[in-house]
Amino acid sequence: MASRSRGSAPRWTAVFLWWAALCCLLLPAAAVKHENFKRCDQSGFCKRNRQFADDVSASSSWTSPYALDPASIAFKNSQLSGTVLKTLGEGEHKARLPLTVTFLESGVARVTLDEEKRQKGDIVLRHDSKARKERYNEAGKWALVGGLKVSEGAALSDQVEQGYTKVFYGEGGKHQAIIRHQPFGIDFQRDGETHIRFNERGLLNLEHWRQKAEKPKEENKEGEEEKKEEEKQEAQTGEDESTWWDESFGGNTDSKPRGPEAVALDITFPGYEHVFGIPEHATKLSLKTTRGGDGNYNEPYRLYNADVFEYEMDSPMTLYGAIPFMQAHRKGSTVGVFWLNAAETWVDVVKAKSTANPLALGVKSHTDTQTHWISESGLLDVFVFLGPNPQDLTRQYGELTGYTAMPQSFAIAYHQCRWNYVTDEDVKDVDRKFDKFKIPYDVIWLDIEYTHEKKYFTWDPLTFVNPTKMHKHLEKRDRKLVAIIDPHIKNTDNYPVIDELKKKDLAVKNKDGNQYEGWCWPGSSMWIDCFNPAAITWWKGLFKYDSFKGTAPNTFIWNDMNEPSVFNGPETTMPKDNLHFGNWEHRDVHNINGMTFHNATYEALIERKKGEHRRPFVLTRAFYSGSQRVGAMWTGDNLAEWSHLEASIPMVLNQGISGFPFAGADVGGFFGNPSKELLTRWYQAGIYYPFFRGHAHIDTRRREPYLPGSPYTELITQALRLRYQLLPAWYTAFHEAHTIGAPIIRPNFYVHPEDERGFAVDDQLYIGSTGLLAKPATKEGADSVSVYIADDQPYYDYFDYTTYQGAGHHTVPAPLEKIPLLMQGGHIIPRRDRPRRSSGLMKYDPFTLVVVLDSSNSANGTLYLDDGETFDYQQGAYIHRRFAFDGKRNILTSTNLASGSRTAKLDAFLKSMTKVRVEKVIIVGAPKEWKGKTEVVVMEEGAKESARRKKTAFEYYEADGKKAAWAVVRDPKVGIGKGWKIDFA
Repeated sequence: MASRSRGSAPRWTAVFLWWAALCCLLLPAAAVKHENFKRCDQSGFCKRNRQFADDVSASSSWTSPYALDPASIAFKNSQLSGTVLKTLGEGEHKARLPLTVTFLESGVARVTLDEEKRQKGDIVLRHDSKARKERYNEAGKWALVGGLKVSEGAALSDQVEQGYTKVFYGEGGKHQAIIRHQPFGIDFQRDGETHIRFNERGLLNLEHWRQKAEKPKEENKEGEEEKKEEEKQEAQTGEDESTWWDESFGGNTDSKPRGPEAVALDITFPGYEHVFGIPEHATKLSLKTTRGGDGNYNEPYRLYNADVFEYEMDSPMTLYGAIPFMQAHRKGSTVGVFWLNAAETWVDVVKAKSTANPLALGVKSHTDTQTHWISESGLLDVFVFLGPNPQDLTRQYGELTGYTAMPQSFAIAYHQCRWNYVTDEDVKDVDRKFDKFKIPYDVIWLDIEYTHEKKYFTWDPLTFVNPTKMHKHLEKRDRKLVAIIDPHIKNTDNYPVIDELKKKDLAVKNKDGNQYEGWCWPGSSMWIDCFNPAAITWWKGLFKYDSFKGTAPNTFIWNDMNEPSVFNGPETTMPKDNLHFGNWEHRDVHNINGMTFHNATYEALIERKKGEHRRPFVLTRAFYSGSQRVGAMWTGDNLAEWSHLEASIPMVLNQGISGFPFAGADVGGFFGNPSKELLTRWYQAGIYYPFFRGHAHIDTRRREPYLPGSPYTELITQALRLRYQLLPAWYTAFHEAHTIGAPIIRPNFYVHPEDERGFAVDDQLYIGSTGLLAKPATKEGADSVSVYIADDQPYYDYFDYTTYQGAGHHTVPAPLEKIPLLMQGGHIIPRRDRPRRSSGLMKYDPFTLVVVLDSSNSANGTLYLDDGETFDYQQGAYIHRRFAFDGKRNILTSTNLASGSRTAKLDAFLKSMTKVRVEKVIIVGAPKEWKGKTEVVVMEEGAKESARRKKTAFEYYEADGKKAAWAVVRDPKVGIGKGWKIDFA
């Protein structure tokens, strides 16, 4: 669901606001309102620091005022500590900034810089504020879950260098941190080469506390005296102080009780032309520069979770979530940084190209990517990753912030949603029609209209008369229901939820310490403060079956509007001087806010009923680093336009490499009515989103897959069945994400990190480690697509085995009835071929293995399988097999990858899967030598002596033009969880 077109609404009468909301329902939607969201020059701290960067760049004599005091340096237990001194002006005192550089066992380094005065509480807050005096230092409490073990091998260099301190760390001491004392800066090296530089350009800026000289009100004639004083101070310091003490935007004023407190740092990636990450933005995978120029941006990338209505394409504008993790990539190396800060953040990206000096032999031209990170408040807290490859970065980042939750199997199938299914009978009717047209789906969703007067944890008694009966109807087909629950609670009479929220004092507070009231869907609302442990405990109780009556074990939850969206708030969100638990200001925690709510809902679903141990499913719109631990996200309020379909691929790819791979976009576009061609193409692309949901706005025409008519319904059904056929491969990819942090869908640079021509390719994707290469058609009227192949392996069309080989671009037919999908040689792809109504009905279906031979006639693949529902896999109840085809011996084998000892849970699971078998093996690119062969030998472990070695029928099909030869073994009668081999010799 989305917020409709709206501006900043003053607190007039409830009648007026409800009338305005009604009008919004009746009027057509408008495009994003830029005037509702700040540009950098309208955000005081961003403007100051960007101007500071311009001034430094223009100066030929600039020297950073930050210096590390050599006498303060100490090194103990792989942590360097010291004090950075900030010179505040000629003849003035120095601000003391405690520094720690921690070297972790994983090879990651962590740099933190604080401010002693605020740290000690030695400051005075303005306006008698109740806010905390410290810089916010609890972001790690929410974002970090591991990976913080300190290295045992980090050591100071024996070589003493004047003005520098050098630390060796990482495996074998291959990493070095060279810490410059004056001006303060750090170079991070791997194998003697510098890959990341802090403060190379001197843009480090930690705005120290200073006290504002307050004028008595009687002396302040309409602000004239204060204005003159500020102008006098500005003339003395040369700094623009106009937004130090308060700041207004859109009719709202931010009181800033702590004054200016921004933190900023320039981080350079020398020799790196491509940087990726820092979602969420509707832009390319390889980030553009932000300082102007042809085709580039003039604004920095903004990270400030916001409810952006009908967002535009190709923009650095903020969206719903924020992950301040950036990777830089070049041939032979991937490095990155994680900027652990939850406040509003802006990131400038500049690519500085150097030309080769013809007199300097061996010196080539190169590009340095220079970034400038600016946050409004909090600590400077940065993790540094030195790779050397993309897999290292996603794994190490996952060790810190957590890996993707292992979802229930239904969650990776197809979800059918719109705002709104209007009655419980409507839900059942949609369900029946999917069956009537033999279209698979697993989940149907309810938006806010199911509630009684937009009160969460209720059902509308006129339209959802019998939700229990509705759930039972879905359960018969092994289907689920997802209902929306947002963080704003309607402030009204005769509503126990709001009564308890107020009584228990669990809501977010305003700057005066009173419970904050704002406006959202229900009108007057209050927001649960999930930074408060007591609020989480209370929230969990609301989801129990006897509390949220009408729900069932097949009910799951959607958290929307959790940026948070506040219709009458600044930038459609909460005032920054609001207060959360612990008296932290909202400005400090804004980007984490949505994750705390998401976490609370996840925990609530786990505890719905004692003894019920099903994995939760909770979708979120707002997110931060760590949100991947508890659910899925989607890219928000997109449009039914070709450009939005095209942009969804790099957006979802970027989520994957940034540690939150369970991502998708609204199929068909949320706003507007897609043409039948666009709707069909979007389903053909959506089958490659890890989170796959069709969704639509309340004002759009109904567009369930059975409605477009022939041939579109059949083509959409074909796409959906392909997704279901490949669910074993998808589930295995999710397991990789859950255990090693690998993206579920992968861009070219991640799979082929040495292929320089493909680093910026972001309109195609690989599915996990399967070798499946998809290139969705995203242009109107397209009848082909250009697929980029990075290597010399053969690639085969998934459906007819047409061969494509050779690095470069290949034209692949893609008329509307054709889904372009290739298989890279060298892989074995598990799938289930029997069409079913839902994934739950496939649980005991047999498997097909597609063995795609590479140029050396070899192939490998894996399959992960568990009950798809409970947490029993944590006690070993799973099947994990490795399939390998040995091209020299012509033998296909299945071996066990599961580790650990036998458990009762494992034995029970294996028993339940005893009859699940491999029903077919297809070999693509089959050798010519097999022609004429009619049988193969199959051997299975544990079989009776008489059945241990058996012959099975074999069919060989010759190559036909560009179509490869292939072969098939039908029903080899081997168990999917058993060890076995098939001898083709």
